[in-house]
Amino acid sequence: MTTILCTSVRKNNRESLTGDRRRGPRPLPSLRKPPSLPVPEHRDTALSPCQRSEKTIREPRAPPFTGVFFSPSSIFAQERAPSAFAGQQGPVPLGGLRAGRRHVGGRSGGAACPKMAAASQITNMEVDRTGEDHLKVRKMKKKIMRKQLRAQHTLMRHEGIECVSHATQSLVIANAGLGNGMNRKQLLKTVEEYGLVEALLMPPNKPYSFVKYGSTEEAKKAFDALNGKELMLGDSGQNVVLYSNFVEKVFWKNAVPTNLPPGLTVIEKVVSPEEERRMLESIDWIGDEDAQNAQKTLKHRKVKHFGYEFRYDNNNVDKDKPLPGGLPEICSLFLEKCLKQGYIKHKPDQLTVNQYEPGQGIPPHIDTHSAFEDEIISLSLGAEIVMDFKHPDGHTVAVLLPRCSLLVMSGESRYLWTHGITPRKYDIIQASELGQKVGTITADVGDITLNQRKTRTSFTFRKVRRSPCNCIYPSVCDSQKGQQRQVQPSFPHNEMEASELEQEYVHKVYEEIATHFSSTRHSPWPRIVEFLRSLPEGSIVADVGCGNGKYLGINKDLYMIGCDRSKNLVDICGEKNFQAFVGDALSVPMRSGSCDACISIAVIHHFSTAERRLAALRELARLLRPGGTALIYVWAMEQEYKNQKSKYLKEKHGNKDKEEEISSGMAQRLPGDQMPESSSQDSACTDQLLDNSKDKGCGAKPVADCRLPVHTNRTSFHSQDLLVPWHLKGGTKKRRESVETVLFPAGSKESQGPSPVFHRYYHVFCEGELEAACRSLDGVRVQKSYYDQGNWCVVLEKL
Repeated sequence: MTTILCTSVRKNNRESLTGDRRRGPRPLPSLRKPPSLPVPEHRDTALSPCQRSEKTIREPRAPPFTGVFFSPSSIFAQERAPSAFAGQQGPVPLGGLRAGRRHVGGRSGGAACPKMAAASQITNMEVDRTGEDHLKVRKMKKKIMRKQLRAQHTLMRHEGIECVSHATQSLVIANAGLGNGMNRKQLLKTVEEYGLVEALLMPPNKPYSFVKYGSTEEAKKAFDALNGKELMLGDSGQNVVLYSNFVEKVFWKNAVPTNLPPGLTVIEKVVSPEEERRMLESIDWIGDEDAQNAQKTLKHRKVKHFGYEFRYDNNNVDKDKPLPGGLPEICSLFLEKCLKQGYIKHKPDQLTVNQYEPGQGIPPHIDTHSAFEDEIISLSLGAEIVMDFKHPDGHTVAVLLPRCSLLVMSGESRYLWTHGITPRKYDIIQASELGQKVGTITADVGDITLNQRKTRTSFTFRKVRRSPCNCIYPSVCDSQKGQQRQVQPSFPHNEMEASELEQEYVHKVYEEIATHFSSTRHSPWPRIVEFLRSLPEGSIVADVGCGNGKYLGINKDLYMIGCDRSKNLVDICGEKNFQAFVGDALSVPMRSGSCDACISIAVIHHFSTAERRLAALRELARLLRPGGTALIYVWAMEQEYKNQKSKYLKEKHGNKDKEEEISSGMAQRLPGDQMPESSSQDSACTDQLLDNSKDKGCGAKPVADCRLPVHTNRTSFHSQDLLVPWHLKGGTKKRRESVETVLFPAGSKESQGPSPVFHRYYHVFCEGELEAACRSLDGVRVQKSYYDQGNWCVVLEKL
C-alpha cells in the first residue's frame, strides 16, 4: 500500500525557510525536524552531481511543495518548486517522476540524478514501444491473410481459378488490375523488381492481374514483397494495397481480332500539329454565349454548331434556317484535301464541334438518316480516344481514334452500326499501339493497358440531305419506317412448321423474359390450391410446365416435381429449392404411371395444332397411375361468360404501371393503347375458322395464307390463334397502329423502342373444346369441367 506524506509551510514561516535572499536560497528542511527549527546553510555537498556546477540556485517566491510517495518497490518524489534541473524554471511534468531515494533535504544524501531518471524512463518507453510494434505486426499479418482469402474467393467466383497453398511460378495480384486503374507499364516495373517476368496478363475490367516468373524462387520473393505493398496509381494520387496468391498455370482465351465495321476508315495524321493548334484556337468556348447555352443543355460535353444547328430534341436539322457565317474559313483547306483524297463525295455544309473532358462521352446513336448524306467524317484533335461501334446483332468493336486522325463513316457503318463514347477517364487499349497505331481494341490480356484520357475536341462534318433516305437498312431508317412490314407468321400447315412456330414464339420468348415473367407470378389461383390440398398426404405430383414453381410449394405434404421447357425458369425453381428439371410437355422424361396427380396450368394453349394439343393431354394421362387425377387450365376465348367479364377484361382501366397476370398467369398487363389492333383481314380469317368449326369444339383447321394477328391486350379475343405481346418493364408507350403498318423485326422480339416487345403464340379455347379433347382420349374420364376467370378447366381421372 502506498503512503503519501506531505508538508506545507505557513505564511509566517516563509522567511525562515527561504533564508536571506541576498545570500541565496537555503535547502528544504528535513521532514524529521520541526518546521520552526533553523535551517542550516546550504552546501554544495548536499547537491547532486548534476547540481554542483551551479553556484546559485534561485527559488521562486511561492512556498515549496514536496510530496513523498512510498511504495513497496520504489520511492518517487514530485517536487513543484524549485525545478529539479539547474537553470530551469517551472514544474516538472507529471509524466516525469524521478526514480530514486526519498528526498528529505540536504541530509538525505541528495536527490536522484535527472539524467538517470530520464534514461530509465526511455528504457521503459522502448519496452512499451516494442510491445506495441509486435501487436501492430500481428494485426497487419491477420489483415493480409484476410485480404488474401477474399481475393481467392473473388478469383474463384469470377474466373473459376483456384489458388494453391504451395509455391508456383505464377501469382495473381489483387488490386493490380485494369479495373482498379492500374497501368501495365507501372505494374510491369513493379513486378520486375523481383525477377524475370515471362508473362503479365491483365484481363479487361478486372481488379486483378496474373504474373508468371522465370522460377519459383522469384515468385516466392515477389509473393513476400507484394503482400501488403502500397502503390500509387499513376498520377491520380490514389493508393492501393496489393495482395498476392499462388496459382497454377493460367489459361486465358484471347478474343479473335476483329475487323473494322464495313465502310469505316481511320486515316492517321491528316493534319499537322500546327494546323491542329490553329483549328483549336479558332473555337471560342468562353466568349461564345451560344456555346455556353448548349453546354448547359447537353451537360456531358461542350458543343458548337456551324452551317446548320443540330437539334437534339428531334435529332435533326432545320434545313430552312441556316446559321449565319457558314463553316469556319480555317476548315476550307482541310475539306478540299478530303475531297481530293476521295474521303468524301460531297462538300460538307454542317459542322458540329464537341469538346470532351476526361470522364465525358456521348451515348450510342446512329446519325439520323434523313438529316445527312452518306459520308460523315470526324477529326480528332487534342487527344486520342476509343469509340465503340455496335451492330444490331450485339457484335461490338472498339476502335482507337489517334490524335490528328480522321474517322470516315459510310455505308453500313454509317447507317446500321451505332457509335458512341463511353464516359470514363481511362481507355483500355493495346499497349503496343499506344500513341502510334490505329486499330480495333482486342481482349489480348497480354497486350492491353490503360490510357488516361485528356481533353479531346472533335470536328464532325456532314452534308445536309435534301431528299428522303432510300438506304438498304429500312429497319433503322426514319425515312422508311412503317413503309415495309415484316411478314408475320402464318398458321402452321404441318408438324415441322408447328414446331418452328412454337420454338420461335414460345420457347425463345420465355427464355428471354424469364426473370421479368417470374416477378409477376406470385399469387396462386384459389381453385388450383384447393385441388392440391385435397390430395392425400405423400402423393407424387408432377407440375408439367411449372414456370417459376409457383405451385410447387403449396402443399408441403406432397412430393411435387416440376418440369418446364425454359431452362431459365427451371433455374429460378432451383433458387427456391424446388425439385424441377428441363423437359418437353410432349415427351416428359418420367416413368408411365408414376404419378398420383398432375397439373398443367396455362401450358397446352401454347401448342399450335390440334394434334399437338391432344398429344400433350395424352402425355399427362400416361404419367398418371390408375385412379390418378390431372387438373388442366387453358385460356378461354370467352372472356365474358354468363354476362360476367373476366378479371382480365375488368383490369383494362386499372393501374397501368402495375404488372398483372393474364388468365392463369401467362401474359403481362399492357394497356390497349400501346399495342396494335387486329386488322379486318385477320378478323375475317378468324371468322372463317370459327364458322368452319362451330360444331367441332373449335378444332379449326388453318386457312392458307392467313397470318397470325397480334392481340390488343385487355380486349376480347377476335381470333383463336394469335400473338400476345409481352412488353418488358421499363419500355415506353407506342401509339396504336394496325397490324398492316406495325414493323416487326425477324424473330419474336421488337427492338424499335428502348424496351423490346416479345410476342407469344396462343390458341385460346372455345367452350367445350378442352372437354371434348379430353373425352377423345382412351382410358380416362372427365370428372369435372368448369370456367374460372377467363379459363376453361378440366379435372380428368385415369381409369
